[in-house]
Amino acid sequence: MKTLLHTCCAPCSITCVDTLRQEGIEPTAFWYNPNIHPLKEYKMRKNTLVEYAASIHMKVIMENEYGLRKFIEGIYPDFDHRCGFCYNIRLEAAAATAKEKGFDSFTTSLLISPYQNHELLRRVGEEMAEKYDIEFLYRDFRPRFREGQEMARELGLYMQKYCGCIFSEEDRYTKKKKEKKDGE
Repeated sequence: MKTLLHTCCAPCSITCVDTLRQEGIEPTAFWYNPNIHPLKEYKMRKNTLVEYAASIHMKVIMENEYGLRKFIEGIYPDFDHRCGFCYNIRLEAAAATAKEKGFDSFTTSLLISPYQNHELLRRVGEEMAEKYDIEFLYRDFRPRFREGQEMARELGLYMQKYCGCIFSEEDRYTKKKKEKKDGE
């Protein structure tokens, strides 16, 4: 089975790729992440994925769009519900690309994160599968999240501290500030 793996970053892809390969599925990574900001962060994550993919002999399809304006326009003015828009644009691009390039299915490394809205991700994946007439290969990769993070550290991969959008970075700092205040 040929599967297109939408890949948010190299660390999150490690055990996704491993799991799929154990099942006899050879994934091709798909980079499309217009949500990641700022540009320096976007480039760091992209370059880390390219280097990691080469080291494990995994093909990568690049949709290299730094999409700050498109992302902000898509979530404005409802910043608090940005994840749904984010999942939609990325999984739609993955489904369309998978269909266009003759893949049997598509999935996403976002399914490994315990910090993502897993059920919303699954629902969006299934909607895009129906829209583009291609299978959404659902896997709950979350049980291997910590293992993948540890492997990424051992490999010396760049590891980000927030989901990707500028608002998730803001949430990270706001949470730290609140935790510090609560701990005083």
